[in-house]
Amino acid sequence: MSKNATTVDAAPTVAIVTHGCKLNTADSQRMATSLIHHGYAIADADESPDVWVLNSCTVTHVADKKARQAISAARRKYPEALVVAAGCYVERDPETVATLAGVDLAIPNTTKLNAVDLISERLGLKATPCADGTSADTGFMLLGRSRASVKIQEGCDQVCAYCIVPTVRGRERSIPTEEIVEEVRRLISSGAREVVLTGTQLGSYGFDLDGQNLSSMIEAVLDETDIDRLRVSSLQPLEIMDGLLELWSSAGADRLCPHFHVPLQAGSDRVLSTMRRRYTGGEYLKSLERVRTAITGAAITTDVIAGFPGETDDEFQQTVELVTEANYADVHIFPYSSRPGTSAAHFDDHLDPSLVAERAARLREIGTVSFAAFRRGLVGSASRVLWERDEPSVGLTDSYVRTRLVSGRRTGRARMNSIEEVALTGFDGKVMLAEPLMIGPDF
Repeated sequence: MSKNATTVDAAPTVAIVTHGCKLNTADSQRMATSLIHHGYAIADADESPDVWVLNSCTVTHVADKKARQAISAARRKYPEALVVAAGCYVERDPETVATLAGVDLAIPNTTKLNAVDLISERLGLKATPCADGTSADTGFMLLGRSRASVKIQEGCDQVCAYCIVPTVRGRERSIPTEEIVEEVRRLISSGAREVVLTGTQLGSYGFDLDGQNLSSMIEAVLDETDIDRLRVSSLQPLEIMDGLLELWSSAGADRLCPHFHVPLQAGSDRVLSTMRRRYTGGEYLKSLERVRTAITGAAITTDVIAGFPGETDDEFQQTVELVTEANYADVHIFPYSSRPGTSAAHFDDHLDPSLVAERAARLREIGTVSFAAFRRGLVGSASRVLWERDEPSVGLTDSYVRTRLVSGRRTGRARMNSIEEVALTGFDGKVMLAEPLMIGPDF
């Protein structure tokens, strides 16, 4: 039985679980901030919350399954909580989610901004801004992170054949630069050392705004805020132009992270065309070369779909060859997942699931080799790490490589949320190993 008006305290506690992309992370942070400003409190990790929220993903059938499992587990663990399902899964299939055992309230993306009102109404509470005396204009909830995600745009007009995102996120629309700058400032005041600029199609940012584009927006954030590190979450191959890359060596020197996530999806030109991707394999590789020429040591990661409908053995081999040639820092492999509402779901040449799994496994093998080779190549170099936790100190380099401190000066002193220059001394098969290089301004 879920919480109601007679059992909820004056300051209800909320736990928010986020599945999926950094865009969802940004939405969760905003949801948490709104709830806090209306008198709620974020529950501690070992606390039974009054409200449990899942901000869901639906990019694959596996994402849907994970959402259902998380909801079921939450209901068992917190039998008295109000269990809320929100996000993309709800947007895609609201009827199914609303009838899942354990779900008390379903909130799709289109009403996610009103989550605090919907939750309060269900609890029988009045959502009063600034109920705890704090100003709604100061502070953002980081949900335990040193890094924060800022949504710069949402929606997608490309409508790739396999992708459900345009259905659950809508048409492309940009957030004005001045609003992004102000949000970054608020996040800095809340303790963020790194901000990730996120969206569905970052390269098209500003098409609907007068005189604004991705480059000008990034430059404004760098010029008008003191953010230590700024990361661009993902770019399409043909969006990576020389003018944009110049920011890494000019206005963004030492602040723009040299990490580029560039989705590939397939190495066959025919498959890419059927997917409705807007580049060829050759054009894709030229984009990677452009990045590496402009930014020495840049880390490049990617997404690849294994077993797209109609993919032949030869076409799969083209993907194998391109992924091998690209020398990625990391590769995310997705077995093709048919999504109701996409055009690929209606194709009549879907592959046998066992073949899809076999191809995914082969690509993961290549990705594992590439992952290790990139990191071994870093041994002996120096890097700056943003520590995300202590004992042991673990964090991310600016090139998005997870690193663990193995020893060093000032043992026992908290490093979390500090940036430290380290020597990368080894690779244990999973993370880089590091030693402090010097005592920096944070120590």
